[in-house]
Amino acid sequence: MTEQPQPFRDPQLPFAERVEDLLQRLTLDERIAMLHQFAPAVDRLGLGAFRTGQEALHGVAWMGTATVFPQAVGLGATWNDELVRRVGEAVGDEVRAKRAQDDRVGLNVWAPTVNLLRHPLWGRGEEGYSEDAGLTSAIAVAYTRGLRGDHPHYWRTAPVLKHWLAHNNETDRDTSSSSVGPRVLREYDLKAFRDAVRAGAVAGVMPAYNLVNGRPNHVSPLLARHLRTWTDQPLVVCSDAGAPTNLVDSEHYFDTHEEATAASLRAGVDSFTDHGQDSAVMTGRVRGALERGLLDEHDIDTAVRRLLHMRFALGEFDPALDPYADTSAFDTEEHRALALEAAEQAVVLLKNDGLLPLDPAAGKTVAVVGLLADACKLDWYSGTLIHRSTPLDGLRARFGADRVVHAEGADLVRIKCADGWLQVPPARGGQEAARGVEGALDPALLAGRTDLPPLTCGDTPSELALVDWGNGVITLREPDGRYLSVAEDGFVRASADEPGGWVVQETFRWEEVEGHAGGHRLLHIGTGGYVSVAADGVKVAAPGEEVSGGTGTVFETEVTERGEDAVARAAAAADTVIVVAGNDPHINGRETEDRTTLALPAQQERLWRAAHAANPRTVLAVTSPYPYALTDAAAALPALLWTAHGGQAAGTALARVLAGDVSPAGRLPQTWYTSDAELPGLLDYDIIGSRQTYLYYEGAPLYAFGHGLTYGEFTYGDLTAEREGDLLHVSLTVTNTGTVASDEVAQLYVRAVAPSVARPLRQLAGHRRLHLAPGAAERVALTVPVGELGHWDVAHGRWTVEPGAYEIQAGASSADIRLVTVLTVDGDPAGPRPLLVRGLEAADYDEQLATEIVDRAKTDGDAVTAGAEANELLYRRCDFAEGVSGVEVLASGEGAVLITVGGSTVTVPVPATEGPYDYRTFRAGLDASGVGDLRIALRGTVRLARLAFTGSGE
Repeated sequence: MTEQPQPFRDPQLPFAERVEDLLQRLTLDERIAMLHQFAPAVDRLGLGAFRTGQEALHGVAWMGTATVFPQAVGLGATWNDELVRRVGEAVGDEVRAKRAQDDRVGLNVWAPTVNLLRHPLWGRGEEGYSEDAGLTSAIAVAYTRGLRGDHPHYWRTAPVLKHWLAHNNETDRDTSSSSVGPRVLREYDLKAFRDAVRAGAVAGVMPAYNLVNGRPNHVSPLLARHLRTWTDQPLVVCSDAGAPTNLVDSEHYFDTHEEATAASLRAGVDSFTDHGQDSAVMTGRVRGALERGLLDEHDIDTAVRRLLHMRFALGEFDPALDPYADTSAFDTEEHRALALEAAEQAVVLLKNDGLLPLDPAAGKTVAVVGLLADACKLDWYSGTLIHRSTPLDGLRARFGADRVVHAEGADLVRIKCADGWLQVPPARGGQEAARGVEGALDPALLAGRTDLPPLTCGDTPSELALVDWGNGVITLREPDGRYLSVAEDGFVRASADEPGGWVVQETFRWEEVEGHAGGHRLLHIGTGGYVSVAADGVKVAAPGEEVSGGTGTVFETEVTERGEDAVARAAAAADTVIVVAGNDPHINGRETEDRTTLALPAQQERLWRAAHAANPRTVLAVTSPYPYALTDAAAALPALLWTAHGGQAAGTALARVLAGDVSPAGRLPQTWYTSDAELPGLLDYDIIGSRQTYLYYEGAPLYAFGHGLTYGEFTYGDLTAEREGDLLHVSLTVTNTGTVASDEVAQLYVRAVAPSVARPLRQLAGHRRLHLAPGAAERVALTVPVGELGHWDVAHGRWTVEPGAYEIQAGASSADIRLVTVLTVDGDPAGPRPLLVRGLEAADYDEQLATEIVDRAKTDGDAVTAGAEANELLYRRCDFAEGVSGVEVLASGEGAVLITVGGSTVTVPVPATEGPYDYRTFRAGLDASGVGDLRIALRGTVRLARLAFTGSGE
């Protein structure tokens, strides 16, 4: 007789039944253990170990070699959903292929990042797709569908969206709070997550480090109220690394870790990423919370149930049926070609006065100059390159090595110390053993090495290449390409191929020494110590350590060649100059570090100016994940391009675009401003009130959202828009009237003509990237839900589409609208605020000045407090009906609430309550009738939650 399998092993049963069977077989300790990122095996049931979390933002990361695709913001710049889906499929296949060789590789991938690129100085802008929620959603849906696969039951990988919610600053990221009103929350921040989740290819989300409205994201009630209502899929919520501990240690939101752990689990966090692979700390906190009655087994089972469902979907229990189990596609020809295609499509042509494309057959000389001319930069979430292509590599291959001139443009310096010059001794035994694929030095093998000799001070100076990356941050590199780096023993060695690591050990800053003309100390940024010369070599003194009579050695620098001089010589010797500028993704703008300015670093400004002065045929190619304020360059130079760091094929892609093999058609996924003066505060999340992003910005940006040129010419015609039920069917014809085949990105926007509240100047409602031969035309059909015309009505607490006229706009960018048609939508007007019926939630304002939304209680609810003495909350069109005679104010803190209606102000004193969460009701008389605006000012530490009104007849 054949023994029947345990139900959880029976593939004929639905996942839900199998999960329940397995859940009942697990002991309490085994279930608690599954709540940690590194869940141990359960040998008695034949369960293997499981880990949540595998970085796969634009390729498999942190697990050695992989195909490296363009950065996420570069994928956003393609505006090509179909392409991004194919990239997701390739990345998912490589995750599976690497998993077959290395069980450290996880199938629960933490990607993509859908945080909106609201502020261009955000350090992690490289990880997002766009400042627009619609474009972000479309690209995220495409990528997650590729990662997930198309099998109805089994998933290729299980994608987790990052980072829930309203996360757009690295400065104080684990203690700062994003003040997000109901409209911005629903119309902007939630939308980026919602559409991807509803598409059915998302396995979960990761909460962000920050707080929203005074409450940490890891205990957010919005996980239950919104996220888990968008799908029937049992989504898994994985904490960010160390965030559960932050709830107590840095945020001080809870007094004990047991309280914090219980609160996050009950709010919906299922997997704790904390204390690395040591699960004992977090599981101990869970047990402590159980013992204190802060949790019960139901809370634990709810989380484990979701985790087990994900494991079943990944085929763990059905390897013979898993269609992805034998995937071996890794570094295939198709993946290499796709990496090149993605890099080509990510290039954005910002300006072209006819200089581009260049003709490789013309036999002209091209100078390729700049600090990134011979660089193929990676970021924190890149895999290790198998193949690499720099702009210099690409142009030499396309134009001929004998017709390409190169000058990097770094300053060449010698550094003098008291007894001689800094010198780099030869590396003992050479570096060949440390070289990786295709001759590239593997930074993992070089950075931090202690077997290489440290720098010394001697008679023979070493010439070092100095690059100032902006904000005073410099790197120093010796002639064979090794960067000066600091190992754990504190010695300075030439031992790194590139700056990198969680704490970058290759960056320094010169600091002037008072009373010593020309003298500087050299601060090592990674450790905070100063570089000093000692008998046993050059080392970094511990912060505050006295060395050689002071804190660090005083150095003098002798410049042997200015970078701009070398660039000018190369430019003068060429027919055309390509200046490649931009950033290093590990410096001045990355995870943990926001940028401080939109300005291009001064050294790079000097380089393009020197090139242009020597040769007017100068092209500036910016390679970065961020916008820059290139106002002068845009005015002076005949051509500008931008692309994100394009992965392994970046150089080849740029060369093919410059040569005209490919017509550029990337589009900007975020606004490029003219200067820092146009930017809002980094922590100002009220995009409506402070007029942020292309949606509300009323100025003239340098380059608008959606901007991008091609080598072709396109016309738009025959725009039609018809409503059918809850959908708008919009069609237009795009024709290539130029002489070259090219892609074009048709963009559809909507605008409320006469809205009753502040609405976007225009909002992206659809897009389509299409390829057209010369003379060819294509009819583009787009479908828009009527609900996309709407907004969150704070007065009535609902989503509404106001009746009236709406413009349907089609064009090549948000600033290049070619066609407009008007559609009239019927409906019921919203009407005034029904104060006597609904009361007034303080956070439901129409406008605000200098206030901040805070948590009403630690579990749920919002209140408003003053951010400055001069503050105001404005509530428009309040209906006082036949009249009100009094008001009740629910508030905490100490101070007063000033209520102004019709020119009369009533002051409601708020005596001191017992802490910020001790809300009490305070009453005052108020005489008002009819419909009018209501204004509130807050004094002291008052936290205002709600107002209720008493009718005159009551």
